Amino acid sequence: MCIFCKIIEGEIPSKKVYEDEQILAILDISQTTKGHTLVMPKKHYDKFLDMPENEFGLLMEKTQRIAGQIVRNLNAKGCNILINTGETAGQTVMHMHVHIIPRYDENDTVSFSFHENQYDLDEILKEIKEN
Repeated sequence: MCIFCKIIEGEIPSKKVYEDEQILAILDISQTTKGHTLVMPKKHYDKFLDMPENEFGLLMEKTQRIAGQIVRNLNAKGCNILINTGETAGQTVMHMHVHIIPRYDENDTVSFSFHENQYDLDEILKEIKEN
């Protein structure tokens, strides 16, 4: 059983931000910024690509509401909504979850680096649309 399933079952304590029959939101133990929250389905799916569309839609509806509450109540200026899918993409717990990372200013510890394009976009588009 994965660590998030143990948290959902109550075997491991957590700081619950939100809970209903299908969704659990908890404060991330690492707190990238104040209020960093993880929103997850109670039903186990390893990653984003495994989750049925209708259940993903419900998860994102709840994530939007929770993010709004966090931004308002913590006086954040915005937030990042992040899903890591697979180990190569930074997923460390193989239970689908969404990160809500409140942002207070441009000096927050979260950073995303983008590089100058080095790819042929037409070729990439062609590959993506195959089959």
